[in-house]
Amino acid sequence: MSNYWIYETHTPGYEVRWRITDILHQETTPFQKLEVVETVEFGRALILDGALQISEKDEFIYHEMIAHVPMLSHPHPNRVLIVGGGDGGTLREVARHPELQLVDMVEIDERVVEASKRFFPQVASALNDPRLNLYIADGIEFARGNHGPYDVIIVDSSDPVGPAEPLFTVDFYRNLYNLLDEDGMVVVQSESPLFFADSFKNVYSFLNQVFPLVQVYMAFIPTYVSGPWTFTVGSKKYRADEIAENRSIPSPMKYYNRSIHKAAFALPEFILQMLE
Repeated sequence: MSNYWIYETHTPGYEVRWRITDILHQETTPFQKLEVVETVEFGRALILDGALQISEKDEFIYHEMIAHVPMLSHPHPNRVLIVGGGDGGTLREVARHPELQLVDMVEIDERVVEASKRFFPQVASALNDPRLNLYIADGIEFARGNHGPYDVIIVDSSDPVGPAEPLFTVDFYRNLYNLLDEDGMVVVQSESPLFFADSFKNVYSFLNQVFPLVQVYMAFIPTYVSGPWTFTVGSKKYRADEIAENRSIPSPMKYYNRSIHKAAFALPEFILQMLE
C-alpha cells in the first residue's frame, strides 16, 4: 500500500490527512489547482486547492441534504438554479424530482465538470439531462443578469476563499432574491460552525438582511471539517423544515428521509446562541 498522504489544513492548529494509493489526475485550471486521488478509506476524491470536495464514500450525504430539503419543502420546484456544483452531484439529486421542468447550472470552472464526467460518472450522471442548461460562467455575474424566475436556488460552492469568496456576500444574496419567484427560496452551504464560525454567522446575518424567513439545518459529513456541517435557507414564503403536503420523496435514498428532514433543523444550543 502506498504511503502517500494528502494533508488538508483548516486552521493553524488543525489539519487532517488521508492516505492515498494513487494520484489519478492533476492540473492547474485558470481558477484553482484540481486533483483527483484514490484514497484508502473514501475511494476516489476530488480536491480543489488542497481541500477535499467530494469522495465516493460519502458524497451522497451532502448532495442529498443540500438538494432535497429545499426541493421537498417547496410545493412546486419547477425551475431551479444551481450556482457552482460543477461535479454534478447536486444536479443529480435535483433531477430526480419529476416536477422539475428546467435547471440552470452556473459553474465557473469547466475543468471541474470535465474531471467529474471522467472520474466520477456516478456523480456526474445527470449532466446530460435534457432539462439542464449548463453555463460556464461566473455565478456573481450571472446573478446580476436577467434570468429566472426560479422557484429554488441552490448555492453549492466551495469554501469562501478564492473563486468562491464573492458568493458569501449580502449583495450576492440580494441578487439571488431578485432571481426568485414570489414564493422562492435559496439554500447555501454555510460551512462548519465550529471551525468557520465567522463565515457561518455571516451567511445567516446576510440572508436575514434579504429574506423574511431564514433557517439553518445540519448534516454530518465525514470528509468535511470534523463535526456538523450547516446549510442556511432564505425563503420568501415557505418553511424549509416542513415537507410540502403535495410532494413525494424520490426513491431510493441513502441518507435523506422525512425524519432526517425534520431533525436536521434541531440545532444544538451553542449554535442557537451563535445565531442570536
